[in-house]
Amino acid sequence: MSNKSARRESLSGWGNYPRHDCFVHDVSSPSEQCSFIVADDGQSLIARGLGRSYGDSAVNALNSVLLQTSRNRFLSLSENGILQCEAGLSFAEIIEFLLPKGWALPTTPGTKFVTVGGAIASDVHGKNHHRDGSLGNFVQAFRLLTASGEVLDCSRQTHPDVFWATIGGMGLTGIILSAQIQLKRVETAWVKQETRRTRNLTDTLDLFVKTDQDYQYSVAWIDCLKRGNSMGRSVVMLANDASLSDLPSRRQKQPLQMKKRRRKKVPFNLPSLTLNRATVSAFNGVYYRAHRDKESIVSYDEFFYPLDSIQAWNRIYGKRGFIQYQALLPKQHSYDGMHELLDLISKSRQASFLAVLKSCGPADDGILSYLFPGHTLALDFPFKGSRTIELCKQLDEVLLKLGGRIYAAKDAVANASTFGAMYPRLEEFLDVKRQLDPKNVFSSSQGRRLGLIPA
Repeated sequence: MSNKSARRESLSGWGNYPRHDCFVHDVSSPSEQCSFIVADDGQSLIARGLGRSYGDSAVNALNSVLLQTSRNRFLSLSENGILQCEAGLSFAEIIEFLLPKGWALPTTPGTKFVTVGGAIASDVHGKNHHRDGSLGNFVQAFRLLTASGEVLDCSRQTHPDVFWATIGGMGLTGIILSAQIQLKRVETAWVKQETRRTRNLTDTLDLFVKTDQDYQYSVAWIDCLKRGNSMGRSVVMLANDASLSDLPSRRQKQPLQMKKRRRKKVPFNLPSLTLNRATVSAFNGVYYRAHRDKESIVSYDEFFYPLDSIQAWNRIYGKRGFIQYQALLPKQHSYDGMHELLDLISKSRQASFLAVLKSCGPADDGILSYLFPGHTLALDFPFKGSRTIELCKQLDEVLLKLGGRIYAAKDAVANASTFGAMYPRLEEFLDVKRQLDPKNVFSSSQGRRLGLIPA
């Protein structure tokens, strides 16, 4: 795995923290990837797609990173909607080509700029998790290039231990070459959305409990700076796929035509003082007042990917970057636990510009899959050194106390003991990892930090 042909590059996740120098290789074929794997020169490697995980899961300090985005071919689509494709294909490419044909992704994170391989490795979830679960429920099979150079065809029936260790395994079991995913049929490229404002966090959680059975999709933007009776006031978006009859007449002629959105770009890193408690508080007030209770028809792209219309939006946090912290609490602790988390954030005076709450339903069988029935809160903190790290540790302590956990695809600062306590099946994952990869060829900065690499 010689680094002579590599370029040395400073890499990070989408949060721009932490950054590490890595040896980056562009690869275009399985045989080329295999040559790196069997080189046996003491180097480790990790696959990387579009770099949209937030921390260091696709970063490998002073070791190799293999870029996968050139392997982005569609391979087949069955009559019942099973898509077979190379793992470097992006969700954006799938949507552009297949949504106009009436096929939609079964679930999706908040950005379409992720690859199929990265989405499987992170076991991504979306606004329909309370109803449909995470991506692992829809992955039928995949081909995995392992540390021995062997390619395994993995499914629920064939190599099931490897299959479920790879889904949510953060790329540490091998390189996903191709995958088969069950898509879903849709009549239109629109959703029928109901917007409701809530007075506080209790009202928001109550609304989720009352409506989870009625809506395919639900998400809440939360004002996490308010205190007292207004703590956790929210704008809740509830939606179902729009049928043809739901559309206005002018849209019914081309119901699957995607609405074009004007894209803007943050051209450079903004000054670190741009986001502070005062500016975030002002934004939150404007946003809350602007969203009245109403029903509307919203485009697929606008509903699922509101931030994708702003290229490089992560630059608003400045050169030091930000940490996205995603907390999950079981249902029986959602009310008290979320109040405790928001109280800690408010007292820390570290403004979270974005705070998103979602309901979660049944977990899949992924050994390291993140979700279980409960509620999840995603927060963005401008990185302020030890202050931000200490806040994350305090939030971790709340989760540990209440049986919660953090999401590896968002994590940038947790330690191995915390992660191990949150994921009771970690040793099961390590056993599969030892069998597949005894020399730890596949490794990342995050994997080493969280104890996902066996000793």
